[in-house]
Amino acid sequence: MKKAADMYQYCLKNNFGQGMTANWALKHFQLVENSLASDEDVIMCFIGLHNFQSISKHDNNYAYAITNKRIIMAQKKIIGENLQSVAINNLNDITLTTSLVFGIITIDTMKERFNVGVNKQVARNINKVIHDVLLNLQATRTTPQTIMQNASQFNTKDKLQQLKELGDLKANGVITDAEFQYMKQDIIKTK
Repeated sequence: MKKAADMYQYCLKNNFGQGMTANWALKHFQLVENSLASDEDVIMCFIGLHNFQSISKHDNNYAYAITNKRIIMAQKKIIGENLQSVAINNLNDITLTTSLVFGIITIDTMKERFNVGVNKQVARNINKVIHDVLLNLQATRTTPQTIMQNASQFNTKDKLQQLKELGDLKANGVITDAEFQYMKQDIIKTK
């Protein structure tokens, strides 16, 4: 995903939060969209109350996006904006705690912790998917150069399998469309 509207629709479809209003949620996601590098795609996103301590003590809604490179946290304000990111490599853990009504997703990084408050069921939905995404990123964390350097191991597999694996890397945001096209041509050319 690259567009704010797609990110917001993804949140609604998967019950990953919706924010106070659609208009403000889209503004938060617009900050995410504007901060994406050309080779970066959003794999998963959600909305929640940032730095949540209690129902009355938090920094209001933020948009959160996990890309193939980092976690982006963004909030558009009436005047100004808050935008922060944490490289995936600097992530320690993500945990879930629940109470009677609320769920708290804690993003623990090398420098700080962020508590994201949401409805308990929304928190459970986010927690399951966020761990799947991060585990998948970790398992496929490699650069296109590394993939090409290890191409010799692909030679023992048939081209169809190679193309499927390459497609999975693209679908998971590990490689860009341009990198996919380049490597696809290389697979097709090999004997």
